[in-house]
Amino acid sequence: MQPVRADALEELRHQVAQIEASVPTLTGVGHSVRLGIPAIDTALGGGLPLAAVHELAPVLPIHAGAVQGFAVALTALTRGSVLWVETDFARLENGAPYGPGLAFSGLALDRLVSLTVPRSIDVLWAMEEALRSRAVTAVIGEVPDDRTLDEGPATRRLSLTVRDSGGLGLLLRQRPSPAASAAATRWLVAAAPGSQDQFGGLGRTTFALSLTKNRHGPCGRWLIAWDHHDRVFQEALSVGVAEAARDRPDRARLARAG
Repeated sequence: MQPVRADALEELRHQVAQIEASVPTLTGVGHSVRLGIPAIDTALGGGLPLAAVHELAPVLPIHAGAVQGFAVALTALTRGSVLWVETDFARLENGAPYGPGLAFSGLALDRLVSLTVPRSIDVLWAMEEALRSRAVTAVIGEVPDDRTLDEGPATRRLSLTVRDSGGLGLLLRQRPSPAASAAATRWLVAAAPGSQDQFGGLGRTTFALSLTKNRHGPCGRWLIAWDHHDRVFQEALSVGVAEAARDRPDRARLARAG
């Protein structure tokens, strides 16, 4: 293989710089992603903060699909390219993200780039490098349950990178992590029964959310539904939502909506 010449590398850097200069950024779209649920947006200080990393985990392993669905809905509220990162083993075990389903949920396929990496630590590295680039505005990274991985330094670097880039980092876990985290928020997500549509079929996707860490306000629990047609969250009025927990999120009492 022929060695790469210095002038060729310089030309490549110049081309990359030109591409990045022409890519739209998050400038002008605000500092947060508003979910449209007043109680949640208020607790978050106006919406889910951009320039931050947010952790999502299932209440139980059976709800892993709900975690992915909530992440897809959040990125559908943003603009620009979305990178989805997972390990090779996770891709073999669970399959690739299903394109038609993502498009149906509001994430257009022309916005999505999918990437597989060999190791768990590589997921965090890829997220950091992608968010460093202005060509990507949101990154979804699935981190396997690797107990041998000391991810503290990597997540701190990731948080610093996303703070400088102004992007949105969503870190998807297989189970809740007891370790300290640099994430701005932590969510526990579960699927919840939703109301049927007017024909008696499947209605809107409904999520039971528990905000267990929030640097911008109180924690709490809510039931919300995702309207994939209008790409908006709505309160699940047929069931309870939860008032904010004043001390611990698992002590939040269910409150009726409406």
